Amino acid sequence: MPGTNLTREEAQTRAGLLAVESYTVDLDLTVSDKVFESTTVLRFTCSEPGASTFADLVGATVHEVVLNGKRLDEFDVYRDSRIRLDDLQAENELRVHCELPYSHTGEGLHRFVDPADGKVYLYSQFEVPDARRMYTTFEQPDLKARFTFNVTAPSHWVVVSNAPTPAPEELDDEKSVWRFPATKPISTYITALIAGEYHSVHDAYEGKNGTIELGHYCRQSLVDHLDTDEVVKITKQGFEFFEEAFGYPYPFEKYDQLYVPEYNMGAMENAGAVTLRDEYLPRSRQDGSFYEFRASVILHEMAHMWFGDLVTMKWWDDLWLNESFAEWACYHAAVENTEFTESWTGFTNARKNWALRQDQLPSTHPIAADNHDLQAVEVNFDGITYAKGASVLKQLVAWVGLDAFLTGLKQYFHDHAYANSEFTDLLTALEKSSGRELDSWAKEWLQTSGVNTLAPEFELDADGAYTSFGVRQTAAAGFPTLRRHRIGIGLYDEEGGHLVRRHHLEVDIEGELTVLDELIGLDQPDLLLLNDGDLTYAKIRLDERSLATLVGGLGRLDDSLARALCWGAAWDMTRDAEMAATDFVELVLRNIGSETDAFGSARIPGYAALAAHAYSAPEHRAALLDRWEAGLKELLLAAEPGSDHQLTFARSYAGAAHNPAALDDVQALLGGSLTIEGLAVDTDLRWALVTSLAKNGRIGADEIAAELTRDNTISGQEHAAAALASRPTAEAKAEAWDQATVQENVPNETHRSICSTFMRYGQEAVLAPYLDKYLEAADDIWERLGTHKASTALEYAFPNPLASPELLEKVDAWLDSSPANPAAKRYVREGRDDAARALRAQERDRV
Repeated sequence: MPGTNLTREEAQTRAGLLAVESYTVDLDLTVSDKVFESTTVLRFTCSEPGASTFADLVGATVHEVVLNGKRLDEFDVYRDSRIRLDDLQAENELRVHCELPYSHTGEGLHRFVDPADGKVYLYSQFEVPDARRMYTTFEQPDLKARFTFNVTAPSHWVVVSNAPTPAPEELDDEKSVWRFPATKPISTYITALIAGEYHSVHDAYEGKNGTIELGHYCRQSLVDHLDTDEVVKITKQGFEFFEEAFGYPYPFEKYDQLYVPEYNMGAMENAGAVTLRDEYLPRSRQDGSFYEFRASVILHEMAHMWFGDLVTMKWWDDLWLNESFAEWACYHAAVENTEFTESWTGFTNARKNWALRQDQLPSTHPIAADNHDLQAVEVNFDGITYAKGASVLKQLVAWVGLDAFLTGLKQYFHDHAYANSEFTDLLTALEKSSGRELDSWAKEWLQTSGVNTLAPEFELDADGAYTSFGVRQTAAAGFPTLRRHRIGIGLYDEEGGHLVRRHHLEVDIEGELTVLDELIGLDQPDLLLLNDGDLTYAKIRLDERSLATLVGGLGRLDDSLARALCWGAAWDMTRDAEMAATDFVELVLRNIGSETDAFGSARIPGYAALAAHAYSAPEHRAALLDRWEAGLKELLLAAEPGSDHQLTFARSYAGAAHNPAALDDVQALLGGSLTIEGLAVDTDLRWALVTSLAKNGRIGADEIAAELTRDNTISGQEHAAAALASRPTAEAKAEAWDQATVQENVPNETHRSICSTFMRYGQEAVLAPYLDKYLEAADDIWERLGTHKASTALEYAFPNPLASPELLEKVDAWLDSSPANPAAKRYVREGRDDAARALRAQERDRV
């Protein structure tokens, strides 16, 4: 079906033909709970009168199409999600009246009824190509226009869009119309409509460039959880920083942030009307990493107001630049102007590991991906687009200098305001401001795939001093590019119970081996750390002495970023079968209790759990899992009462519990007969305990239903679905599998919860039939369930617990013969790669 999959070539042709002046969109949200009415009047010019083109509209029942006053036969011109437009004039007006269905998949105009109180909430989500599910569009980013929305809705609703919200005009006792003013010129994908029975809180930021009206919105059932003071504080800190750093006033009339349910994404940068998943309004106590990450999301979307919304990419080839820039900018702003001054440490402990994993999968791609059509775009929202791109932009900032980088940005925003640009435009601005040639850097880092590994090579004399020293650079066989790196090298020694940096130098690395005479004659340190300061994007290796130092006491290293690099190196070595899983688990148990970085203490136990379950040799696994379980209990009981560590270790202990005594602890914590000073067993922790018991067969559907009665919210329903899918019975798995791969009406986040908890290590016997079932479903799931649900099922429900040579052989045969969509095959290949990696790691753990 060609209409839904716009190609880059088609978009370029249409952009060369048309200039869009305005959209007027009338929406009636009072028709029914299934559909709404949409009437679009599109005014545009055509540079070649007599030419033909098309408009975009998905899933509509079209009632009328009028082009330049002439009614067209809608059955003739509307096919395959496109409206054919022939014999265009120099100036044109297209009017389309239709009905469209509300979405329940988060694509288009999503409708949600809150089970807590029955209240109705709508919100739009349009990136990449889904504005065409709410109104008739020219669905490509370089056809910007001014948008006027007129929305008819129940009078007691709140209605928000990109422009400031007008006073509603009453139509009758039940309905009103909101007539929004025209927007600034923006792209279709960042238009927005949010409507329903939302609660709102308003404030204002008084800056050097004037007043910015601020709104914060959430569901009525979450009012008690809207921590307004905190989100307003971060918002104001962001505006204070970005308006100064970017040298351009906030480019829109107001700034609303709307926390919405069942959201597919973390957040979306709709111009002046940012939507965020309402899980960012926590119902229960969270650790510090939650709040640090939420701050980064708020700042990420705000950065987009300039980079993405004010200046927008011409086509999705530069999607990476949108996301990588916002990712870099949000961490830079957090460090410079919020309480989260060590956010780059959190980035290294979490986001960068995401990038490194993605970059080593068979689906890796250049940061600047070749997004030749919309299908290619949709599968490239990944760790390379976001986190690798941000890492590389961080290198670029170091290369040109922060002042020159910001000077170039300021010129770029002024040159391309309310218009479209390409990466070459930014590169030109940065070359001018810095005086550096950047084209070769761009080719080396943005147009190649894969990650380099940097390892020390040295010889020592009898006294332990270096007689030679070099840095060896390698690359994966399929992606052989060796790059130029600017790295720090740190030499750390034990001193007074701490690991103290004795010597540091910054050097340029290029080619296979870079010889560094500067270190000759220096004593070998207790810890040699390549990439000290995290200046480059690469995997690093630890020599034998350094690794022993870390296992013996990584917590003695006071610098949080240096620790993050060490944690990352050890985890990379474990994933690459260069460090035994048993040793990594021991490293974590000995040192995680003293980790001060919020992301480190929250994420690293998850890496250790994966190492214990998937990367350990099967003959060692039972003993290692016992050690992991017992070690976590020790950490939980030793943690400071009420601390983040205590909460993290409680969650981790619940996840690790499998022996009768540990499960007795979990059951007693849930029931209240066991209490731990400072540990509040609140709603979210209760669900973690319930899921642990369900996974181990201690409780069944009745107990889960009873817990849902205590928490009859959409979050409770999602947690209950996860617990039900975790049960180790054939009946439970069959029911969950049907919901994950067959049923079309399962809400998005409930579906994600089911898929992510279906495959459980330790349940291999009951999961054995699901390799064949997975591959059978993968044949056509993309067509049956659509992009979002299909990708979720294929990614999270790959049968990794069944990893074996036989699994690899069966998957390979499927990949050779299946007619599945190429995007579906991508996820299967990624799962296969994870399984093969686990088998290699298991062999290493046998040694």
